[in-house]
Amino acid sequence: MPLNYCLLVLAAPVSGHTSLTAARFGAALLARGHTLERVFFLDNGASNGLASAVTPQDERSPQQAWSELANTHGTELVLCVSSAVKRGLLDAAEAQRHGFPSATVYPGFTLGGLGLLVEAMQSADRVITFGAAG
Repeated sequence: MPLNYCLLVLAAPVSGHTSLTAARFGAALLARGHTLERVFFLDNGASNGLASAVTPQDERSPQQAWSELANTHGTELVLCVSSAVKRGLLDAAEAQRHGFPSATVYPGFTLGGLGLLVEAMQSADRVITFGAAG
């Protein structure tokens, strides 16, 4: 029986392989016929959506792995707006609001409030958290 999952990512992509493991987990559950409507990035996890992050050539880019989930399966990638803004991640609206010339969010990611996490958790059969609060 297919289940609906929600992933909560608290780990930054620079703090080990947790973020990439989470993206691979998401791809694996989708491949098994489950659904993953939304991934929510909170605290340090919000830095997963930073467009200017550079991954070494011999490593897989977590941002690219997440973006593929969004493009291929329609999974929403939501960065907590307060966590993101604190870390300099701005969509076009936030960039304009704060007087910055352009957005800094990787394509496929959006900013949203905690209500979107609560909504996803309520509709999910399983909520899996990657990383530790910090």
